[in-house]
Amino acid sequence: MEYKRLMDNFYKELFIYISSNILINEPMKSHTYFKIGGPADLFVEPQSIDELKIILNLINKYNINYFVIGNGTNLLVSDEGFRGIIIKIGEKFNYINKEGNTVTVGSGTLLSVLSKYLARESLEGFEFASGIPGLLGGAVSMNAGAYGGEMKDVIKSVKCIDKNGNLFNFTNEEMDFSYRHSRVSDSQLIVLEAAISLNPGNKDHIFEKIKELNEMRTSKQPLNLPSAGSTFKRPLNGYASKLIEEAGLKGLTYKGAMVSDKHCGFIVNIDNASCDDVLELMRIVISTVYDKFNIKLEPEIKIIGTEL
Repeated sequence: MEYKRLMDNFYKELFIYISSNILINEPMKSHTYFKIGGPADLFVEPQSIDELKIILNLINKYNINYFVIGNGTNLLVSDEGFRGIIIKIGEKFNYINKEGNTVTVGSGTLLSVLSKYLARESLEGFEFASGIPGLLGGAVSMNAGAYGGEMKDVIKSVKCIDKNGNLFNFTNEEMDFSYRHSRVSDSQLIVLEAAISLNPGNKDHIFEKIKELNEMRTSKQPLNLPSAGSTFKRPLNGYASKLIEEAGLKGLTYKGAMVSDKHCGFIVNIDNASCDDVLELMRIVISTVYDKFNIKLEPEIKIIGTEL
């Protein structure tokens, strides 16, 4: 009862400032590529940095649990949903501004859209990200990468806001980039925009490279089924997909979830899988790989509202 009263008061005050973009009991399966997840108590998409500051201020005032999402490409949300407020950094943070060989990009910009823009501007070095389905903010946060490239290779600086509404500009070095990691998650920061520095290149060659990488991705990954991308991080010794296949787990199913028979690094939703289905299959994979190879796989996907 105490929690309900707290959320009611939080909502009423939030509604005073932001009346048009708050959803109540919003199903998270509508906001994740996995198509899995129960209702979030509140769901809001701020329309500006000022609105985001208001939301964060009220979160601090009421001590409300919150989680920030972008395109929901690497999320697995509990069947019970999320107790608190989900903040989506979306369309109002979608912009691209070019000055010379440096491009300033809003965190709500799709990587696929950005890669095509950069190709049209004859700037090379971002082709690796052309097939990654997420938004720039999430990609920077987790130092997303593919085909030998990572965000740390192209980022010049990043503008962030912390949970108290303070703004920061970090250089590439200050971002503490490493494999699927940056200072964003360590410091509870939200990415607002990033400056990307690239080299001039041949437009036709850049588009050809994008086409080649996208064809590779389409041929090797189960893009026809809901998933959260690569389920497990690459271990120090070997590759997760190779270990999973060598452990004999290719195509293994648990209720509505399956280890992809096209790419073992993906767990896919084949039949209205629940979060619990996916988690149990992940546990089976982790346990089996560990028993066979003494290597413990770690999740690359973000799990919210529950635990593995």
